[in-house]
Amino acid sequence: MPRPDDAQARALTRTVHRLLLGLLVVISVLLIILWRTDNPRLERIRMSVIDRLAPSMTLVSGPLDFAWHIGRDYRDFLNVYDQNRVLRREIQSLRSWRQRARLLEEENAQLRALNNVRLPPRTTFVAGDVIADSGGPFREAVLVSVGRADQIEDGAAAVDGNGLVGRVVGVGERASRLLLLTDFSSRVPVIVQPGARRAMLSGDGMALPRLEFLDGGDRISPGDLVSTTGDGGVFPPDLPVGHVVATPSGGWRVKLLADYARLEFVRLLRYAPETEIDRPGGLILPRPEPGHGFLPAPDLADAVAE
Repeated sequence: MPRPDDAQARALTRTVHRLLLGLLVVISVLLIILWRTDNPRLERIRMSVIDRLAPSMTLVSGPLDFAWHIGRDYRDFLNVYDQNRVLRREIQSLRSWRQRARLLEEENAQLRALNNVRLPPRTTFVAGDVIADSGGPFREAVLVSVGRADQIEDGAAAVDGNGLVGRVVGVGERASRLLLLTDFSSRVPVIVQPGARRAMLSGDGMALPRLEFLDGGDRISPGDLVSTTGDGGVFPPDLPVGHVVATPSGGWRVKLLADYARLEFVRLLRYAPETEIDRPGGLILPRPEPGHGFLPAPDLADAVAE
């Protein structure tokens, strides 16, 4: 139960609050009337009040202006921070697009480079992507995204934009396995120009395959061009392979023109050598003189044909 003294104190407090509120309202009304009344005497009073309050208002306006500038700078800082965050996201997106553009540019350059190798007449090809490396420690091969559905046969030669890459050793419906020239089981008959020195290009797992069974090895020099001979009917003739490089042991190796480190696209060749004989040959004999019993050359040829 509250004591009488507490009740009286609260009542006194409420009374004081009411008096102060009423006084404040009266002063506010008087100030409004005083400020809005057009009277010369009141105008002089207002100006005297303003003159007395001007120094204090100047002192107060300085910190207020400083606080307002601080608030404005903080809002600008928040805006700059948001803009910076948006710009960072856009820069990251542009970097990814730039990387994609570079990859597309490299792919486009490699695709254009496929046209650098001149193919024999009536040789067609199919371009494909190198989709995987199916090699191992003792086998160097890659998978290409073209196969039997693209009329690719086992043994077909593969070239990139610079030269011979290898040959097909396995054909699927939609993919082929390509044996590289550096593989241990790779053997390609080649010719060294100038001089037309025949040899066998043998892979041994190294980046530079060996030249074996070289005809006239003492008459070649580093830098000579190595190309295919077309012997055996597997590879078309005159496909560039690489250049001769001398070894410290006195042997010869070939620096391949094909760039295996950046091998992304290859052309698989459809090549069939013309080895069929479509008609029999004829004997060419001198025309007999009058009085001799030789048959004319056409009749003799017909008799032989029969």
